[in-house]
Amino acid sequence: MTFKSGFVSIIGRPNVGKSTLLNHVMGQKIAIMSDKAQTTRNKIQGIYTTENEQIVFIDTPGIHKPHNALGDYMVESAYSTLREVDTVLFMVPADEARGKGDNMIIERLKKANVPVILVVNKIDKVHPDQLLAQIDDFRTQMDFKEVVPISALEGNNTEKLLEILKSNLEEGFKYFPDDMITDHPERFLVGEMIREKVLILTREEVPHSIAVTVDSMKRDEDTGKIHIMATIYVERKSQKGIILGKGGDMIRKVGKMARRDIEVMLGDKVYLETWVKIKANWRDKKIDIQSMGYRKDDF
Repeated sequence: MTFKSGFVSIIGRPNVGKSTLLNHVMGQKIAIMSDKAQTTRNKIQGIYTTENEQIVFIDTPGIHKPHNALGDYMVESAYSTLREVDTVLFMVPADEARGKGDNMIIERLKKANVPVILVVNKIDKVHPDQLLAQIDDFRTQMDFKEVVPISALEGNNTEKLLEILKSNLEEGFKYFPDDMITDHPERFLVGEMIREKVLILTREEVPHSIAVTVDSMKRDEDTGKIHIMATIYVERKSQKGIILGKGGDMIRKVGKMARRDIEVMLGDKVYLETWVKIKANWRDKKIDIQSMGYRKDDF
C-alpha cells in the first residue's frame, strides 16, 4: 500500500484550544496548557504515525497584537508555518463571535497557497443553533476547504477531522521513525513542563514575564535519579517573590507538580532543582530572547 504523509499547521488566536487538540490527537501531552493567553511560545511538532500515514502537526503560538519583541517572535513563528505545510487548520471557538483577531488571521490565510480547514472548537459549550450561526458567519469571510466542528477537550468529532486530513494526504516519505512523537529535545519539554506549572499556580503579571532554561540534565550515579537543574527567569523583584512564595512554598509546589509530569515523560525518577533569577525586561531584548531559546532561525 502507498504510504502518505504531510504537514499540518494549527493556527488561531490565543486560548482557542490548539494545544488541547494536539495533545488529544497524540494521546499524551506534547504541548503545555493553561488558561493564560499566549501559553505556547514556540512551534510544537506532534508526529502522528499509523501503518499507512504520517501527519506532522505543528501547534503554533496564538496570534495576537504583539507588545514586545517576544510577541513579534511568536506571531512571526505562527505565520511562518503557512510557508511550510500542506494543510492549515484555522481554529476558532464556538462560544465567541468573530473578532478583529480572527479577521486579521483570515486576511493572511487568503494569501496562503494551501487548503484551509475551519475547525470550530468548544462545541460542547454552545447550543447547535449558535454553532450553525458561527459557521455561517465565518463562511462569509473565506472559502474553506472543509468546516469541522469539534470539542478538543472531550474528543468530539476529532476522528472525523483526522479522517479528512488523511484523505487529503499525498504519497510521501516517512519523515520520522514510528516511535517518535515530537522533534523537540527532552530539555525543551522539561523546561515547558516547569513553565506550565508556574502558569497554573501564579496570577497577575507573572505568566507573561517568565522563561525557563534547563541548565543541566544528567543521571546521578549514586541515586540513579536524573538530576535536573533549571532556572526560572522573571523581569522584576516582585515577580521573583511571587514565584518563591512565603518561605519558598510556591517554588516547592511548582517543583513537585513539574517533577511528576517529567517522571512520566522520561519514565524515570527525577531530582529537580530550580532557581529563580531576575533578568529585567528580557522580553524586549533580542539577545535575551535568543538566550531563552526563542530564535529567529527556527523559521
